[in-house]
Amino acid sequence: MSETANTIRFLLNDTEVALSEVHPTETLLDYLRLNRRLTGTKEGCAEGDCGACTVLVGRIVDGALAYEGVNACIRFVGSLNATHVVTVEHLAGKDGALHPVQQAMVDYHGSQCGFCTPGFVMSLYGLWLSNDNPSRAAIEKALQGNLCRCTGYEPIVKAAEAAAKARPADVFDPIEKTREMVRKRLAEMKGDQTIVTGKGDQRLMVPQTPAALADILSEHHTATIVAGSTDVGLWVTKQMRALNPVVFITGIDALQTITETPDGITIGAGVSYSRAFAALSSLHPALGRLIDRIGGDQVRNMGTIGGNIANGSPIGDTPPALIALGASVKLTARTGSRALALEDFFIEYGRQDRRKDEFVESVFVPAPKRGEHYAVYKISKRRDEDISALCGAFRIALAGDGTVTSATIAFGGMAGTPKRAKAVEAALIGKRWTEETVSAARAGFEADYQPLTDWRATAAYRLLTAKNLVTRFYLETTGERAELVRYEGVA
Repeated sequence: MSETANTIRFLLNDTEVALSEVHPTETLLDYLRLNRRLTGTKEGCAEGDCGACTVLVGRIVDGALAYEGVNACIRFVGSLNATHVVTVEHLAGKDGALHPVQQAMVDYHGSQCGFCTPGFVMSLYGLWLSNDNPSRAAIEKALQGNLCRCTGYEPIVKAAEAAAKARPADVFDPIEKTREMVRKRLAEMKGDQTIVTGKGDQRLMVPQTPAALADILSEHHTATIVAGSTDVGLWVTKQMRALNPVVFITGIDALQTITETPDGITIGAGVSYSRAFAALSSLHPALGRLIDRIGGDQVRNMGTIGGNIANGSPIGDTPPALIALGASVKLTARTGSRALALEDFFIEYGRQDRRKDEFVESVFVPAPKRGEHYAVYKISKRRDEDISALCGAFRIALAGDGTVTSATIAFGGMAGTPKRAKAVEAALIGKRWTEETVSAARAGFEADYQPLTDWRATAAYRLLTAKNLVTRFYLETTGERAELVRYEGVA
């Protein structure tokens, strides 16, 4: 392993923190409440769902200091090197005067029981920093990751609208007044050494380069790579799992890149959903609509597309969408790199084509081709911030006479891995894109998938929904009408 350091350094509000002893799975929420007695940050769900624990984390991105709301309950302290953590206690002025966001919540009665209020304040503060004049849609999007059982949200939305207009020149804002100073201090903290604390299974490692990450994995085959921790965090908070040595990759700038070419987009494995949104939605608008329904802002700010792929979940939302587009992944180890079609990365449940010394370095998403139609459909019990029962992605190319020249269909939630619907594809290719062709192809789903029944959906519901989605895709590409098959339930 290359030269190492043994201290994680970050700013907490206006105080510099240096930790040489950090448990690999200590959450930011526990650190704030138990170690620092900053109890404004609450624990509600401990799984990144309710937003009561929302704080802002600032980091240097492309040379500028950017702040994002995150879920402290599933964010690990080990991932915070060279960041600025801002909690609700930091917002008020030194004289106790409330920040405009806090004052608006008081004025518009945005709090009742008050438990969730600090999280709402921090989400609205993140919006206040990034958007001078947010639309109602932007406000609602900013609050997707915050749940409240008291107010019905309308007072909170009105508070957000009022706060956006409350920007007096003399207002003390703890971030805007210190932004350049904080940026310089974080740059000084960054360093180029791999940070290592602890021993054995309690070891925590924070590499700064892909080469350093490759060196670590060549020596520690049981190490758990943690990017956004939106999934891994629940392994700890809900399943009480030990992660053995933990490797945090949030500090590797080379994995934070987005490269656009005429052929498509290459996205580094450390790029979050939020940062990838503009590029992906510009390339394929359907991907933007999908990302908007992945968790709330906090999850999208933390979670990464590379992590969603690497953990191999059969209900991850991005793999079926990217498989349908013909995406590929770059896998890297100390011995070199290799490219692999994304659909071939998933072998079976819990098993991917990735050696223990390899990591996902990037994913390539091809640009659309003339004559292609593409759509993604996420089906869940709750529209926002919910895990999919199934997610289907469709891409077809049509000749001038309406003949299907190619078809790629992929689903998550229908098998042990994200999986192509090859029987359905075969039934479409070479046929005219008509209602009759689509109706006949629906039967292919029964050959392609044998879904399970769980608490999200029954097997019968999943299978019938998949059939209806290909009909929906046909209707959306043609504007014609067809009768959808209704789900009658199972005995």
